[in-house]
Amino acid sequence: MKVSLRKCFWAQVACLSLWPLLALAQSSDLAQNLEACKDGREACDHSQLSHSQSADVALAVHRRNVSNCRKGYDSCDHAKLTEPEAAALAVADHQRNVSNCSYGITSCDWSKLTQSEAREVAAAERQRNLDDCKDGIGPCDRSHLTHSEAGDVNEARHRLNMSDCESGIGPCDHSRLTPSEARNVRAAERQRNAQNCENGWGECDHSKLTPLQARQAVHEEHQRNISACKEGEETCDYSKLTQSEASALATVERQRNYTACSKGYGYCDPSRLTAAEAAGIPAERSSTPE
Repeated sequence: MKVSLRKCFWAQVACLSLWPLLALAQSSDLAQNLEACKDGREACDHSQLSHSQSADVALAVHRRNVSNCRKGYDSCDHAKLTEPEAAALAVADHQRNVSNCSYGITSCDWSKLTQSEAREVAAAERQRNLDDCKDGIGPCDRSHLTHSEAGDVNEARHRLNMSDCESGIGPCDHSRLTPSEARNVRAAERQRNAQNCENGWGECDHSKLTPLQARQAVHEEHQRNISACKEGEETCDYSKLTQSEASALATVERQRNYTACSKGYGYCDPSRLTAAEAAGIPAERSSTPE
C-alpha cells in the first residue's frame, strides 16, 4: 500500500511539473491560430477563438477587405463595406481614374470623367504629346500638333540634333546642320579627339591631331607611363623611359627595397642590397618569407 501511495504521489508531482510547459505550448498554439485567423489563412480554427478574439479577427478581416477594395483587388467585397467606407472608396476610385487619364495610363476610363476633368485631361494629353515630339522620347503624333506647335517641335529637334553632334552623344544627323553649325561640330569633334588622346581614352585618332596637339598627347602619354612605373603598375613600359628617368626610378626602388629590408615590412630582396646596407640589417630581417 505504501508503495502505491508513493507512486501516486510522484505521479502527481510529475504532472504538476509538466503543467507549465503544457500550458505554454497550448498558449503558443492559440496565439498562432489567432494570427492565422487574422491573416485569413486556411490554418485558422475558429472554434479555438474566444469571444474577444473572434471580434478582433472580424475587425482584421474587415480592414483587409477595405484595403483590398482601395487597391482595386478582385477579392474586394463591396457588400461588406459600410456606407462611409463605400463613399470614401468611390471618391478614391474616381481620383485614381482622373490621375490615370492625366498621366496617360491605359486603365483610364474617359466615360467616368466630368466635362471639366475631360478638358483638363485632354490638355495634359496634348502637352505630353508636344513634349514627346520636342524631346524625341516616347510616342509623337504630329497630326495632333498645331501649325505653331509643329514649328516649335522642328526648332527643338534641330537644337537637339546640334547638341548631339557637338557632344558626340546620341544620334547625329550631319545633313540637318547649317554650314556654320557643321564647322562648329567639326571643331568640337577635333577638340574631343584631342582630349581623348591626351587622357589616353579609347577613341583617339592621332591622324586628326595638329602638330601641337600631337606633341601634347605624346607628353601626357609619357607622363602616364612614368606614373605607372613609379606605382609598379603592370601597364608600365620600361622601354619608353629615358635613361635619366630609368635611373631615378631605380634609385627610388633601391630605397624602397632597403626600407623594406631594414624595417622588416614589405617585399625585401637581399640580393639588391649593397654590402654596407646589408651589414646594418639584422639577419632575421634580411629575407622575405616565401
